[in-house]
Amino acid sequence: TVLADVTDDMLIAKEETFGPVAAVLPFDNEAEVLARANNSEMGLAAYVYTRDLNRVMRLTDQLEYGMVAVNTPKFTGAPIPFGGWKQSGLGREGSRHGLAEYLEPKYVCIGNILD
Repeated sequence: TVLADVTDDMLIAKEETFGPVAAVLPFDNEAEVLARANNSEMGLAAYVYTRDLNRVMRLTDQLEYGMVAVNTPKFTGAPIPFGGWKQSGLGREGSRHGLAEYLEPKYVCIGNILD
Protein backbone atom coordinates (compact mmCIF):
# COMPACT_ATOMS: atom_id res chain seq x y z
CA THR A 1 0.00 0.00 0.00
CA VAL A 2 1.40 3.38 -1.00
CA LEU A 3 0.06 6.42 0.84
CA ALA A 4 0.42 9.74 -1.00
CA ASP A 5 -0.02 13.27 0.34
CA VAL A 6 1.26 12.24 3.78
CA THR A 7 2.09 15.09 6.15
CA ASP A 8 4.48 15.15 9.11
CA ASP A 9 1.64 15.25 11.67
CA MET A 10 0.04 11.97 10.52
CA LEU A 11 0.63 8.83 12.61
CA ILE A 12 2.00 6.99 9.60
CA ALA A 13 4.82 9.55 9.48
CA LYS A 14 5.58 9.28 13.21
CA GLU A 15 5.16 5.64 14.18
CA GLU A 16 6.67 2.37 13.07
CA THR A 17 4.22 0.50 10.89
CA PHE A 18 4.94 -3.20 10.52
CA GLY A 19 3.40 -4.10 7.21
CA PRO A 20 3.63 -3.49 3.48
CA VAL A 21 3.03 0.27 3.67
CA ALA A 22 5.01 3.13 2.15
CA ALA A 23 4.27 6.72 3.12
CA VAL A 24 5.29 9.27 0.47
CA LEU A 25 6.36 12.68 1.77
CA PRO A 26 7.74 15.19 -0.74
CA PHE A 27 10.96 17.05 0.07
CA ASP A 28 13.12 19.78 -1.41
CA ASN A 29 16.63 18.86 -0.27
CA GLU A 30 18.76 16.35 1.59
CA ALA A 31 18.93 18.40 4.80
CA GLU A 32 15.13 18.46 4.99
CA VAL A 33 14.97 14.68 4.52
CA LEU A 34 17.45 14.07 7.33
CA ALA A 35 15.74 16.48 9.72
CA ARG A 36 12.34 14.92 9.10
CA ALA A 37 13.58 11.33 9.24
CA ASN A 38 15.47 11.87 12.49
CA ASN A 39 12.61 13.82 14.10
CA SER A 40 11.12 10.63 15.49
CA GLU A 41 11.17 8.69 18.74
CA MET A 42 11.61 5.56 16.65
CA GLY A 43 14.70 4.36 14.87
CA LEU A 44 14.42 0.76 13.68
CA ALA A 45 14.89 0.93 9.92
CA ALA A 46 15.39 3.51 7.18
CA TYR A 47 15.47 3.09 3.43
CA VAL A 48 17.48 5.13 0.93
CA TYR A 49 17.12 4.95 -2.83
CA THR A 50 19.84 6.70 -4.84
CA ARG A 51 22.58 6.00 -7.38
CA ASP A 52 24.93 8.52 -5.76
CA LEU A 53 27.44 6.68 -3.55
CA ASN A 54 28.54 9.92 -1.87
CA ARG A 55 24.92 10.56 -0.88
CA VAL A 56 24.66 6.99 0.43
CA MET A 57 27.65 7.55 2.69
CA ARG A 58 26.37 10.91 3.97
CA LEU A 59 22.84 9.73 4.64
CA THR A 60 23.67 6.38 6.22
CA ASP A 61 26.11 8.12 8.55
CA GLN A 62 23.57 10.74 9.65
CA LEU A 63 20.35 8.69 9.81
CA GLU A 64 19.53 7.79 13.43
CA TYR A 65 18.39 4.25 12.70
CA GLY A 66 19.74 0.85 13.68
CA MET A 67 19.45 -0.54 10.17
CA VAL A 68 19.57 1.26 6.83
CA ALA A 69 18.81 -0.44 3.52
CA VAL A 70 20.08 1.16 0.32
CA ASN A 71 18.28 0.42 -2.95
CA THR A 72 16.59 -2.69 -1.56
CA PRO A 73 13.49 -3.41 0.50
CA LYS A 74 14.89 -6.55 2.16
CA PHE A 75 17.88 -6.55 4.47
CA THR A 76 17.22 -8.99 7.29
CA GLY A 77 18.45 -12.51 7.83
CA ALA A 78 20.44 -14.69 10.22
CA PRO A 79 23.82 -12.92 9.75
CA ILE A 80 22.30 -9.44 10.14
CA PRO A 81 22.39 -7.65 13.54
CA PHE A 82 18.69 -6.80 13.94
CA GLY A 83 17.87 -3.86 16.20
CA GLY A 84 17.05 -0.19 16.34
CA TRP A 85 17.96 3.09 18.00
CA LYS A 86 15.94 5.34 20.29
CA GLN A 87 12.59 3.77 21.31
CA SER A 88 13.06 1.00 18.75
CA GLY A 89 15.22 -1.12 20.97
CA LEU A 90 18.50 -1.49 22.70
CA GLY A 91 21.09 -4.00 21.61
CA ARG A 92 21.02 -6.40 18.71
CA GLU A 93 19.43 -9.75 18.00
CA GLY A 94 20.91 -12.27 15.62
CA SER A 95 24.40 -12.40 14.15
CA ARG A 96 27.56 -12.43 16.23
CA HIS A 97 26.56 -9.03 17.64
CA GLY A 98 23.45 -10.57 19.21
CA LEU A 99 25.62 -12.90 21.28
CA ALA A 100 27.36 -10.04 23.09
CA GLU A 101 24.72 -9.67 25.81
CA TYR A 102 25.21 -13.33 26.74
CA LEU A 103 28.99 -13.04 27.04
CA GLU A 104 31.07 -11.70 29.90
CA PRO A 105 34.38 -10.44 28.52
CA LYS A 106 37.48 -10.45 30.64
CA TYR A 107 40.65 -8.44 30.15
CA VAL A 108 43.88 -9.88 31.56
CA CYS A 109 47.10 -7.87 31.73
CA ILE A 110 50.27 -9.71 32.76
CA GLY A 111 53.41 -7.83 33.67
CA ASN A 112 56.98 -9.05 33.48
CA ILE A 113 57.12 -12.60 34.89
CA LEU A 114 60.42 -13.67 33.35
CA ASP A 115 63.11 -14.90 35.75
